[in-house]
Amino acid sequence: MSSSTSSSTPSAPEPSTPAESATPEPEATAPASPTDAELTAALGPWLPGQRWFSAKGHTVTGVDVLARETLATTADLTVVHLLVEVHLEGAGSQMFQVPVGVRTEVDEDLESAVLLRTDGAVVYDGLRDPAVIGVLSDLLATGGTGDVRFLAVPGADLPTGLPGRVLGAEQSNTSVIVGDRFLLKLFRRVAVGVNPDVELHQALGRAESAHVATLRGWIEADVRHDETTLGMMQDFVSGASEGWTTALEAVDAVLAAGDLGAGDFTGEARSLGGAVASVHRDLARVLGTSIAPAAETTAAISARVESALPVVEGLDAALPRVRALIEAAGEAAVDTQRIHGDLHLGQVLRTPERWVLIDFEGEPSRSVEERRTPDSPLRDVAGMVRSVDYAAMSRVVDLPEDSARAAAERLAREWVDRTVTAFLDGYAAEAGRDPRDNLALLRAYELDKAVYEAVYEARNRPGWLSIPMHAIERLVDG
Repeated sequence: MSSSTSSSTPSAPEPSTPAESATPEPEATAPASPTDAELTAALGPWLPGQRWFSAKGHTVTGVDVLARETLATTADLTVVHLLVEVHLEGAGSQMFQVPVGVRTEVDEDLESAVLLRTDGAVVYDGLRDPAVIGVLSDLLATGGTGDVRFLAVPGADLPTGLPGRVLGAEQSNTSVIVGDRFLLKLFRRVAVGVNPDVELHQALGRAESAHVATLRGWIEADVRHDETTLGMMQDFVSGASEGWTTALEAVDAVLAAGDLGAGDFTGEARSLGGAVASVHRDLARVLGTSIAPAAETTAAISARVESALPVVEGLDAALPRVRALIEAAGEAAVDTQRIHGDLHLGQVLRTPERWVLIDFEGEPSRSVEERRTPDSPLRDVAGMVRSVDYAAMSRVVDLPEDSARAAAERLAREWVDRTVTAFLDGYAAEAGRDPRDNLALLRAYELDKAVYEAVYEARNRPGWLSIPMHAIERLVDG
């Protein structure tokens, strides 16, 4: 996509050249934009209340505007793109993207999105306004002329004038549906560099993968002198169900009936395993493979375990066995390539025809450089194995401790074992190699993920800490 992409990664296709700008001509009656000082004063208290704000638990000590660009101005709407740096007490600063709309007044649908009122102007989160979404979509269709660049994939043939709406609950990003045909995703927390989500979708597009949505364009800007991805547009996968929801429905059916046959998920799991293997094969074919010493991988896992000890009560009791498991995985070289990097049931969609993998940006807490570093496909496999376990155990963890819970837990555990076996069988059939052939490394990756989960639960949801802790015990006991 850019000169900042590593030399081992094929360059992205040049974006199509726009024939005209989508930015309307300014009009004298447009609402006045707020000053930077007004914006930063309002953003300080507003940001921590947003679901996508990734620094919850830290006090905001200041906000600086790093970049500001007016994307559109009409008689009743001004659209301003902001990149802000948020300073945090006890932590490093973070960068966020906040497109805002400015109107003289807003209707009640936008009241909850308002962050600032000045004399004659209301400033609000622009991604809650279909008109602002329309401006961004039109700029992708026709191109932008400023510092924020809107680039379409050649042949994307994006139309203008499509309506937009926010898709469900926000997580670390905000996704909007445009014209019920496209998904536009804005990365709220901005990491300097090329986002793997765009990079890997480009590669899988070249491979003509059947298990991803087609990339149509992306948004970028130069941030601290590096080309940085701000958002992307791809086809909207209509008629799809999230993998997590689909799995939970199966577990619920099993527990309600007391019968594994009532929620058999093995067929879906086998198909999902094949889809993951197919995507891994396509990424390897387009972007290449490499070999890394297993000791590097196991050293990184060991470091994460050690850092979790002060946070996760009881982890130290299993430490000798944890270290033995990790050490057993470090005896051979590891085949590495570009992978998804944060794969779980929430990152896959089930359509009537196939499974589709989404959100290839990798683990958001890691740097862009770390997320773009080749890793073993077994990390993705382990992530899905842990997600299957979570889907089942989340349905029994809150039940009262009695014989009924014990029976439900045994049934859920059997559902997990059957589902995981089917997933691994499907992966092996498509890949031509079985993940269980390198069982020591697979278990180390599962342990790595379980420790990550334990840290999260210890900090945010202690009632669920038993889920990853029981998984750690099963892993280290063989």
